[in-house]
Amino acid sequence: MKSSLDVVGVSYRYPKADADVLDGIDLRFPAGSFTVVMGQTGAGKSTLLMTLNGVIPHLKEGSLHGTVLMDGTDLGGFRVQTITEYVGLVLQDPESQILGRTVAEDVAFGPRNYLVAREEIRARVDHCLHQVQLDGFDDRETAQLSGGQKQRLAIAGILALQPQVICLDEPTSELDPQGRDEIYATVDGLRHTGEVTIVAVEHASADIVGRADHLVVLKDGRVSWQGEPSAFFRDLGLVGDNLVKPLPISVVGEELLSAGLITRDQIPLTVTEAEALVGRLTRGRPLPPPPELEPEPTTTFPAGEPVVEVRDLVHTYPGGHRGLSGVDLTIARGEYVAIVGRNGAGKTTLAKHLNRILDPTSGTVLVNGIDAATLKPWELARHIGYVFQNPDHQIFSATVAEEVGYGLKLAGLAQDEIESRTREVLGFVGLAAESGEHPFSLGKGERQRIAVASILALKPEILVVDEPTTGQDWAGVQSMMTLIDQLNAAGTTIVMVTHDMDVVAHHARRVIVMDGGRVAADGPVADVLARADVLAAAAVATTQPVDLSARLWPQSRPVLDEVALGRHLATELARTRSAR
Repeated sequence: MKSSLDVVGVSYRYPKADADVLDGIDLRFPAGSFTVVMGQTGAGKSTLLMTLNGVIPHLKEGSLHGTVLMDGTDLGGFRVQTITEYVGLVLQDPESQILGRTVAEDVAFGPRNYLVAREEIRARVDHCLHQVQLDGFDDRETAQLSGGQKQRLAIAGILALQPQVICLDEPTSELDPQGRDEIYATVDGLRHTGEVTIVAVEHASADIVGRADHLVVLKDGRVSWQGEPSAFFRDLGLVGDNLVKPLPISVVGEELLSAGLITRDQIPLTVTEAEALVGRLTRGRPLPPPPELEPEPTTTFPAGEPVVEVRDLVHTYPGGHRGLSGVDLTIARGEYVAIVGRNGAGKTTLAKHLNRILDPTSGTVLVNGIDAATLKPWELARHIGYVFQNPDHQIFSATVAEEVGYGLKLAGLAQDEIESRTREVLGFVGLAAESGEHPFSLGKGERQRIAVASILALKPEILVVDEPTTGQDWAGVQSMMTLIDQLNAAGTTIVMVTHDMDVVAHHARRVIVMDGGRVAADGPVADVLARADVLAAAAVATTQPVDLSARLWPQSRPVLDEVALGRHLATELARTRSAR
């Protein structure tokens, strides 16, 4: 049974906060609808979801005003234990709601607490694991799951409760492209069967533009805009004002609009729409590709002095799961490398071998020609710094300055040197004003910068960053990637694990595709992103500009940048029009 939710005049202020994080919110979520909530970090998106299922105010202190109605009934008088049976919430951090030792135990946890019969629980576990593509994982220990697999498990745990409303807080932020499609296919299936009402917080514009019935954009705790997603994403000024990531293909369309070739309602939102639009404008005549897209010889990597050499690397986890199967690669000084692949492909497993978070089952990792197995962790840290996917896994000090200086203290540096380096690195990452703050009083994007700063203070030659943009809004993505770009420009070798192929296209210069614990492809970004067959087999999606340019000019190297692609199309289409 599906239900509607109404939010009437809701305002909320966290304890000791100076302002409301939600300020007079009025929204309606019709029964059976799919609504997406977007906006910059701190806009109040996660807070809004927590008010819908009673976590606020029952489990979090603060000041709440207004009413949340379910099918016209005020939820304010019910216990959170009652509300959560009808309104399920998948949290942004999946680890915070995984309680079972094994996958099956975790999915069964919720129904057991509501005294569901044993046979029904078993059926629900099987069904929900199938819905999130975790068939056969029943006995897998939850501690051994990848970040994306944990996210799927958290969703399965809520589905097992069979709620009438499901609230999803960035449900696909840690998933590979195929995983995102599968989760949203599950959402589509739930909607089309009329089983549930869905409210999702999401940063991935392309995943929701053709799926959501309704889009709500929050800014500074208020509803900044709401309506059909297509209307929002065709207005790049509106998108930019609300700090939401634009669709790359709509950026191409904006260039055509600026050139007077199309109207705003013709701006494409998908690659198929863009291809059809170009076909109509050219009347089927081919356009010449940009000169820089002519075929070029494939660059051989690495070109410089090796700093990391991986030889026949194998890693088998306790229980027998093989994470890596004979990996061979070399990374040169000053390179900017992205490692991509599906969840569980071995990306993070490979990265963790570079500084001995994991040790090989067999094979060798050489750092500056030295076998990493012969180096103590603190010695290796001077060569390679590692920033975890979840910054909270490496933050434990009481202030930002203490966190950044902790590693320097362990290295035995003098206090004045520690203070000097701490000031320098906090200034570099833009956190000088927050040096005395508690790290966990800051947002996730800022905590990620703290994690980066604590590593940079040690002045490593190589920086490994695991999913640096996960869970960040568009401004946070741009800020973090600018920081990483600056480090690479200053000579730091970058190894970046990521699912964000737009980030790969705009920032990395080499991409390594992992699949099944092996290297499936390795080379310059444009060359690898053009290999649609290899990417598809590895569950990696290419970008919209690459896809469109490959359709228009299949014999040429693809365009990585949407602005460059749009401007070239505008120039050639205008020339074609004037020649008629």
